Amino acid sequence: MLAPVTDTDGAPFWQYAARGELRVQFCAECAEPRFPPRPCCPHCQSFASEWRPVGGHGRIWSYVVPHPPLLPDYAACAPYVVVVVELVDLPRIRLVGNLVGRAGDPLGAFPPDRVRIGERVRVVFDGDGMPQWVLERA
Repeated sequence: MLAPVTDTDGAPFWQYAARGELRVQFCAECAEPRFPPRPCCPHCQSFASEWRPVGGHGRIWSYVVPHPPLLPDYAACAPYVVVVVELVDLPRIRLVGNLVGRAGDPLGAFPPDRVRIGERVRVVFDGDGMPQWVLERA
């Protein structure tokens, strides 16, 4: 699989994920969450930030099932489910990831016809620290 492209602002997200932790950047001045990560708070313009753990539970806000043609590294996995998850404890924050049956399942293993908008999910991490999502009822 492809590795995430990191930048200075987003690198901590991936470092925490590699340890199995879901964290979101917050402004250290006004406490507003910032995702995607960025250097300056859009609310108070502070450059101070901190990474706080979040619950890792959410609801499927949207999804897509990619089909070839895709990037070569993903074409063999298609079709697979990519979800946009709205976090329960931070409803303005939405994260993108793959929906899988269990942590570490291959991307194409989840049946696309079982995906429902609003379905409750929780984060899991594959062996490489990539955040994925599983149904809470599963």
